[in-house]
Amino acid sequence: MTALAFVTSSGAGLVRAGARVACTGATAAVLSARARSIRQNGGRARDRARALRDGCRAVLRHHGIEAEVDGAPPMGPALLACNHVSWLDPIVVAAHAACAPISKLDVRGWPLVGGLAGRLGVIFHERGCSGSGLQVLRQAEQALRNRVALLNFPEGTTTDGAGVLRFHRGLFGLALQLGVPVIPVALRYQPADLAWIGDATFVPHYLRLAARGTSRVRLRFGDPVQPGDHPTATGLADAAHDLVVALLERA
Repeated sequence: MTALAFVTSSGAGLVRAGARVACTGATAAVLSARARSIRQNGGRARDRARALRDGCRAVLRHHGIEAEVDGAPPMGPALLACNHVSWLDPIVVAAHAACAPISKLDVRGWPLVGGLAGRLGVIFHERGCSGSGLQVLRQAEQALRNRVALLNFPEGTTTDGAGVLRFHRGLFGLALQLGVPVIPVALRYQPADLAWIGDATFVPHYLRLAARGTSRVRLRFGDPVQPGDHPTATGLADAAHDLVVALLERA
C-alpha cells in the first residue's frame, strides 16, 4: 500500500495527518522567529541548541511519539555517538539533549524544516565531498568549543535497527583532540517500520507516521567514554560502537 493510500484509507488518519502537518508548520513559524531573535542578539550556539531542543520536543508531541528515556544526557560539550535508524533520530535525541546534529545535505531541501534547521545549529554534510567534510570538522570543532554537544551518526547510513554497523572514525579524532567525552546513545522504535532504509523517500515515510496514532521510541544515554582511555580515533570509535550495541541489547 502506498503512503497516500495508507493515509486516505482512514478518515481519522487523513484528519490526523493534516492536523500534524499544520502543527509542524506553526512550530516552524515560532522557531523561525526565535532563530531571528537569537541572531539579532549575538547568535549564541547554546541558545540555538536550546531552541532546536524545544522545537524537537514540540514535533514529537504533535506526532504522538512517546519517548522512554534512560540515562543522563550531557550538560556540556560532548560527542554523542548514536545508532542510525530513521530521519526521526536527530529529532528524538535533540529533544532530550541540547546539541548540534550533523545531518546529510538533503535535509536542507525538506519542506517546512529544511531551511530552518541550519539557523538552529544543524551542521550539513554532503556525502562524498571532501570539501564538505573539512567544513563539517571546522563547524563541529566550533560547536564543541562553544560548549555545545555534537550529535553524530557514525554508521554513516541508516539500518533496520536490528544491529549496529561499524563506526567510522571521523569525528572521534576531534573528540580526542579536544578532550571531550563520547556519549554512546541507542535508539529503538516501535513499530519497527519507523526505520527509514533502502530507497525510501521522506514524504511517503512521513505521511505514514503522520497518519498513525501513537508511536514509541526507547532512548538510552550510556556512561561517558573518556578520550584518554583510548589513544586512537579508531579505538575510541570501536569502544563507542560496542557500548551502543550493549545499550540496544538492554533496550
